[in-house]
Amino acid sequence: MFNQWPAPHLCHISARLSSLGTPVIKTCRKMGIQTVAVHSDVDSSAVHVKMADEAVCVGPAPTGKSYLNMDAIMDAIRSTGAQAVHPGYGFLSENKEFAQRLAAEGVMFVGPDTHAIQAMGDKIQSKLIAKAAGVNTIPGFDGVVKTAEEAVKIAQDIGYPVMIKASAGGGGKGMRIAWNDEETREGFRFSSQEAASSFGDDRLLIEKFIDNPRHIEIQVLADKHGSALWLNERECSIQRRNQKVVEEAPSTFLDPATRRAMGEQAVQLAKAVQYSSAGTVEFLVDSQKNFYFLEMNTRLQVEHPITECITGLDLVQQMIRIAKGYPLQHKQEDIPINGWAIESRVYAEDPYKSFGLPSIGRLSQYQEPLNLSNVRVDSGIQEGSDISIYYDPMISKLVTYGATRAEALAKMEDALDNYVIRGVTHNIPLLREIITHPRFISGDITTNFLPEVYPSGFHGHQLATDSRRELLASAAALYIAAQLRSQRFLCNLSTFPSVQVEVDAGRVEVSGEWNLASPLLPLTINVSYLLVLCLCLCMQFKVRVLSKLAAELDSYMPEKIPEDTSSILRSPMPGTVVAVAVKAGDTVAEGQEICVIEAMKMQNSMTAAKTAKVKSVHCKPGETVGEGDLLVELE
Repeated sequence: MFNQWPAPHLCHISARLSSLGTPVIKTCRKMGIQTVAVHSDVDSSAVHVKMADEAVCVGPAPTGKSYLNMDAIMDAIRSTGAQAVHPGYGFLSENKEFAQRLAAEGVMFVGPDTHAIQAMGDKIQSKLIAKAAGVNTIPGFDGVVKTAEEAVKIAQDIGYPVMIKASAGGGGKGMRIAWNDEETREGFRFSSQEAASSFGDDRLLIEKFIDNPRHIEIQVLADKHGSALWLNERECSIQRRNQKVVEEAPSTFLDPATRRAMGEQAVQLAKAVQYSSAGTVEFLVDSQKNFYFLEMNTRLQVEHPITECITGLDLVQQMIRIAKGYPLQHKQEDIPINGWAIESRVYAEDPYKSFGLPSIGRLSQYQEPLNLSNVRVDSGIQEGSDISIYYDPMISKLVTYGATRAEALAKMEDALDNYVIRGVTHNIPLLREIITHPRFISGDITTNFLPEVYPSGFHGHQLATDSRRELLASAAALYIAAQLRSQRFLCNLSTFPSVQVEVDAGRVEVSGEWNLASPLLPLTINVSYLLVLCLCLCMQFKVRVLSKLAAELDSYMPEKIPEDTSSILRSPMPGTVVAVAVKAGDTVAEGQEICVIEAMKMQNSMTAAKTAKVKSVHCKPGETVGEGDLLVELE
């Protein structure tokens, strides 16, 4: 335990891309607490490492050899004299064995006691406890499902659709929706493998899938003296692959009575397991505002900043105070809802592939929109950082706040437009489309939002006629400005205030400051303001500007023949080959699984596009592949 308050040392476990390091360290600085950051060798230059007072390398890049390496972390704690540990979002944050080892060493765990971690960390046990505590639960099978055929029988008894999920899971990993027997068998296999890979525990459970649900969670705060509060709700319905993309607080859907009922049940559950710390009780809510317990996360959630915005509480500070033994400073009636907050998760992902498959690379240019008011960016990266296959592809949590939802959304739109990311593919185009979509603006959202709004996948922003003309005119004006700058004689671009461009028999006037060295270029087009990201467009479009002669000659250039993707299988993302189900000479049917690629602990089944004979196999289990690498050829 601490010898004094504030504590002189707090060890913090967080990978660069979890984006937690900076909030924890910032709060510790405000409280006069020195920090120690543990890191893998590839994270030696990470932001949280540079911010901490001390840093210790705990192993190589693979998480099992570094951030999940308890022995190495315990050695780091002893060598630095750390008296407390904040475990971060993932890794060991909900690991009861780690909490027990800390307790045995007399080191404070900034989180709940081990019995609460154990009780809520197992979805089967947590559901039984929730039922006993009077919390609404989803109908389903309460035991462990052992085989695929047992899963099918249970699913038939419950009635389709069903949700297959990892008992020890979280973060959307190890979860599959099944609508028939075959999908249940496949879901059982994939969920088991993902659960074993991510959590070292392949146990599964099955429950009724709530059609058209909203994902709404309650933030709770409880101390060691029996007091507990609910800090309002967060709406987290915008998801892909059961992982959150956009969150907001409060929800547009809840009325005061439903909010109170959900909050009171969340507190009942926290008290039932003698919970002490910040935690989150997640619910699924149907169209009639019936709500059902989903799980309890016994750690700090990624989306905690939006709760902090509307309540004025620093949840990291509250966790540290509770761990020290201090009682809660507030009563339930003291918890406000002041304004509205939105969080967009900015990922190094290609949103045009399944709404976001991982992208790797080096951030050659990175500029956060911190020049705007009421904008918060929690990030663990910086310009020059490498985004690798080893960790979560999150770049940052972008949070905006306003007195109203409309104000918060307008601020988010500005923030996304002012965000500069170059070197990796990112999901900002998708985020911007989501927060400006009429369905989202009206609050008509469910966890099915993305597949319903984009049934054939996300293909980017569709330009209206006027917007297309403005884009073409801007590209032409920038081309002219660049040409003038490259002239041999000195040219002052300030003498080039505007240019008129003819587009589709119409005339567009473009003017601006023409600072081509800046990644953000404010332009005025026909008296309307437009922000152009010269190097990294929020909404990405391919535009070529050619001279008249080049344009004439371009018409004679042969078109590149697209590759026949029905006869080959390429990896859609960087990752590791987990399994290969075919060999040369085999005959495969359309839709049959050929191999499985794991990226960021998520497993993806690669299937045949047609019925054919396997010509050759170019991958094997355990092999690392890059995006576009050839996996299998078909005859």
